[in-house]
Amino acid sequence: HRYGGTISASPNFGFELCLKRVDERDISGLDLSSWRLAFNGAEPVSPLTVTKFTERFRKYGFRAETMAPVYGLAESSVGLAFPLPGSAPLIDSIERQPFMEHGKAVPASGDEAHSLRFVSCGQPLAGHRIRIVDANDSELPDRQEGRLQFCGPSATSGYYRNIEETKLLFHGKWLDSGDLAYMADGNVYITSRIKDIIIRGGRNIYPHELEEAIGEIKGIRKGCVAVFGAEDQASGTEKLVVIAETRKREREELQHLHSAVNICVTDLLGLPPDDVLLAPPQTVLKTSSGKLRRSATRDLYAQGHMGRKGRAVWWQLVRMGLSGLLPQLRKGIKRMSELFYAGYVWGLFYALAVPVWLLVVLLPKLEWRWAVVRRASRLLVRLSGTPLIINYLAEIPTNRPMVLVSNHMSYLDAIVVIAAIPLNVSFVAKMELKERFVARWFLFRMDVEFVERFDVEQGALGTRRIARKGTKGSSLFFFAEGTFQRIPGLLPFRMGAFVTAVQSGLSVVPVTIRGTRHILTSGSWFPRRGVVTVTVSRPIKPKGANWTDAVELRDAIRHEILRYCGETDLADTRPPVRGQMNT
Repeated sequence: HRYGGTISASPNFGFELCLKRVDERDISGLDLSSWRLAFNGAEPVSPLTVTKFTERFRKYGFRAETMAPVYGLAESSVGLAFPLPGSAPLIDSIERQPFMEHGKAVPASGDEAHSLRFVSCGQPLAGHRIRIVDANDSELPDRQEGRLQFCGPSATSGYYRNIEETKLLFHGKWLDSGDLAYMADGNVYITSRIKDIIIRGGRNIYPHELEEAIGEIKGIRKGCVAVFGAEDQASGTEKLVVIAETRKREREELQHLHSAVNICVTDLLGLPPDDVLLAPPQTVLKTSSGKLRRSATRDLYAQGHMGRKGRAVWWQLVRMGLSGLLPQLRKGIKRMSELFYAGYVWGLFYALAVPVWLLVVLLPKLEWRWAVVRRASRLLVRLSGTPLIINYLAEIPTNRPMVLVSNHMSYLDAIVVIAAIPLNVSFVAKMELKERFVARWFLFRMDVEFVERFDVEQGALGTRRIARKGTKGSSLFFFAEGTFQRIPGLLPFRMGAFVTAVQSGLSVVPVTIRGTRHILTSGSWFPRRGVVTVTVSRPIKPKGANWTDAVELRDAIRHEILRYCGETDLADTRPPVRGQMNT
């Protein structure tokens, strides 16, 4: 307010503190309009705090898009995921039951009281990557909770003088964050922590240290202390809870122990615990080997069952065995189902690919070859159980040539385009594919045009050759990004398609593909079930025949595809195209 500050950061509790402690009389005339980014991180971000803070301080110039929930960890130099500047916080409301039982983040239908809400922490920073995996390091699809792993230039090389922990941290080139999360439309949603570290007031609290110190207090049963964090519904932050077993029963003795625990925690952390519960022996849950079951004890505390008399040991053992067996059984069945589906899809692909390749090589007419490939593509889509939704926003002219431009998500894109669009086109492919014997013969017989991506002079010659082909009556198909990647998002478009369009005077049809990245992710050969949508937009005609017209055409087509692809804009991930058109 006083100095026109633009960027500030605080853990969630700081924003909650402003809501509770700041009096309206003390902020009369406050101006927060210069505040551009209010980073909210370092501890779990509460949806309620985000919403209430924005609502209360809106009248003082605070904008919704100023609130920026972020995610980082020391192993990634503090910062890993940030929302796009200028975007309001995304709060995902999901159904509680599917998430708790199967880890599926199913969007809630309506504003249900029993739904769970998580705040998006944005997308990975440039050059960084995030993936969500299961216990076997197999990548999970969108809206499936799993372990968050990351890599990038800011990642640590390991823990100082701690080889064992460093080994646990790395999974190949990926680092384990110790957090659970899920991805949705390119955004990461942190759900909980695998580690038992408690984050309070923006600080990491390690339970083991406190448990040992409290266990040294006379009257407390050593090794029978559990320290954990529990959600405080009233404050929207995490509170520090201490459960300590004791055989003392007298009121005066219990009061003395309660004070001793408070003093011990305050001495170590500089702040007292939020709740201290002195419980009788066998209250703190342990494994058969005597290891603390901290998470289970926390759940018992949250349910209000702490201190109640437990059932017989034999019943607890039976129940524990069954509760562990059923989830493992469901997980095993799910994994077997996924493996069977992947094997079935690959078997189906090769069963079709071999005869199709032979027919394409042998058939004399291009029309016949296209008929074979199109029928095989549609058969593959149908037999793999992949719903293909085609949205025509305008009719495709079949009486004249045109340039079709699409985004690129997966190796499946060409198959999907052939199955969805009833038009024989000349695909434009990278020159490297000519080096592979099987691909070269197939693509050559399908009238594919090859372009050089790395040699500027050869690339310009290829563009002119393709433009001449367009003027002679051939429709052309470009994947304008030139490549695809694991991270969701629309990359910058290369200029080849648009230079070709303005040189040949052909209209450009935007084609948007959605869903193939989830089915077959870059760097993975493990297909998954999913839905694919293809949207065909209205043709756009070039306004002229120079470089400026080509750039303007590129921007218009990219804007149209961005509307329907359902992914974030990654236009700034590479430098903009510079140069002039060869004529």
